[in-house]
Amino acid sequence: MKRTTVLIAACAAGIMFGTAGVAAETAITSNGGVAMVLIPAGEFKMGSDKGKADEKPVHPVKINAFYMDKYLVIQQEFERLMKFNPSKHRKPENPVEQLRWPEAVKYCNARSIEDGLEPCYDLTTWKCDFSKNGYRLPTEAEWEYASRAGSDKEYFFGDNPSQLQLYAFYNLNSGKMPRPAGRKKANPWGLHDIYGNLWQWCNDNYLPDYYKSSPQDNPGGPEKGDFKVLRGGCWKSKPEECRSAVRAKESPAFADVCFGYDIYGFRCVKNGPGK
Repeated sequence: MKRTTVLIAACAAGIMFGTAGVAAETAITSNGGVAMVLIPAGEFKMGSDKGKADEKPVHPVKINAFYMDKYLVIQQEFERLMKFNPSKHRKPENPVEQLRWPEAVKYCNARSIEDGLEPCYDLTTWKCDFSKNGYRLPTEAEWEYASRAGSDKEYFFGDNPSQLQLYAFYNLNSGKMPRPAGRKKANPWGLHDIYGNLWQWCNDNYLPDYYKSSPQDNPGGPEKGDFKVLRGGCWKSKPEECRSAVRAKESPAFADVCFGYDIYGFRCVKNGPGK
């Protein structure tokens, strides 16, 4: 039987094979009940020639398999584990928002500990140890790869934003506020709200010209930087701001929440089989 036929049959049964041919579950659930899907290893062209300067140049990237939260982390889950809720729009089923980068990282470590895994973050230096088996924020390369789901178009569904309303809450359909997680259709790899609803924190430091020197294999971002990367757009974004290649930035510990900042959320990832 050909390898492609084997993979199709395996995926239909909820199984995927890792780098050494080891069977891996395509969906897992954390001890707290958070659903994750397996993003397969692969290669893609990162960036866009049609976008802003920091989306260029388009360059090849290889990504190892990893698990990613199916949904943005919701308020009910965040408050259960962290014992507080920073959100402006309080609804248990809504994604947690008004969230600083360090708070997202602390949640990742707490969830790792709850599941008996190795925390990825040193909370003194804020460095991520990618060799650990716990939860962390995605690199922006992982995020873009997952959002594209095999597509080389501006969106995973093509270049025309007319279908965005099926998959995302953005400025034309959000009602000017965040909306409950998972109410829109998932992308082909099973990820809901990968576009819109809330900007999603990534692990990477931001530099506008990083793509000129980015490594090809599993890039993790610049060593230093004053800002962290956000991806995906939010409830008040224009359609073009929700494209897979769009990069945004913010201080990891922005101080002024008086203006809302109810546009920042996150989802977790963890290393997949073979790593």
